[in-house]
Amino acid sequence: MWDLDPLRACLMADDQGHVGERGAGESPRTDAVDAKPDRSSFMSSLLIKKKKNGSAVPTRIPQDQVPAYQYNMNFEKVGKCIIVNNKNFDKVTGMSVRNGTDKDAEALFKCFRSLGFDVVVYNDCTCAKMQGLLKRAAEEDHTNSACFACILLSHGEEDLIYGKDGRTPIKDLTGHFRGDRCKTLLEKPKLFFVQACRGTELDDGIQTDSGPISYTDANPRHKIPVEADFLFAYSTVPGYYSWRNPGRGSWFVQALCSVLEKHGKELEIMQILTRVNYSVARHFESQSDDPRFNEKKQIPCVVSMLTKELYFCK
Repeated sequence: MWDLDPLRACLMADDQGHVGERGAGESPRTDAVDAKPDRSSFMSSLLIKKKKNGSAVPTRIPQDQVPAYQYNMNFEKVGKCIIVNNKNFDKVTGMSVRNGTDKDAEALFKCFRSLGFDVVVYNDCTCAKMQGLLKRAAEEDHTNSACFACILLSHGEEDLIYGKDGRTPIKDLTGHFRGDRCKTLLEKPKLFFVQACRGTELDDGIQTDSGPISYTDANPRHKIPVEADFLFAYSTVPGYYSWRNPGRGSWFVQALCSVLEKHGKELEIMQILTRVNYSVARHFESQSDDPRFNEKKQIPCVVSMLTKELYFCK
């Protein structure tokens, strides 16, 4: 399934119901979306160096040996990666089971671990649990880590993500890592990947004819924006459904893992995500018994506040 539940067709929406929900045995050809259907319309029926002199010393090479326009990745650890995999939802939410999301979680776990991340997966989290685990993660000491990553797999609406018991603003989750709240990740990349619907619009597609900051800068007057060094990679653009296949997983995660496996240690992050956009746009199209949900397209969306280039290699 994907995350749509229209008229028991062949798709499903990741925010409530499916388009013809068939359960765990649903056909891998079925496509669904990750958003809550609009009940006011026809959609209403769907869906260290270790320690030196007693203090931790980050194991990184001198800043003057790292290109000023690139993030320094020469730390003891690449960083922590948290995967929130929400598949089952309380009945009160009206959300359907997100069949196929375990495929996503498994693929992402292997992919990010191969990049060097310490990966932890949390299943079926409540809103409070999501808030708590990310708050605790932001309070950890990331001095010896090069970056941080978080992946949210769930139903969603624009600017909102679903826990198993309800919904919560995405900004409330990511805000724990702002520069003024998570000092040990200051000037380091904070990456958030979101597989979830961001609305109930469907994309029909169209036929085609064919000045660096130094880590050693001790200037007390130097400041950077608290929202700097974030990157958000959404599975779809604002307002639209996000598709997921019950047999293979979501389009976005399939494409992301494929590109990372092939080029994760050689291409810059924006090159990687541009190739992901290309793959989702060109290689995926929904299949449904209901013509309203058949042959639909999707395009991921990248919002970057990164201040340097990011390569997952030392």
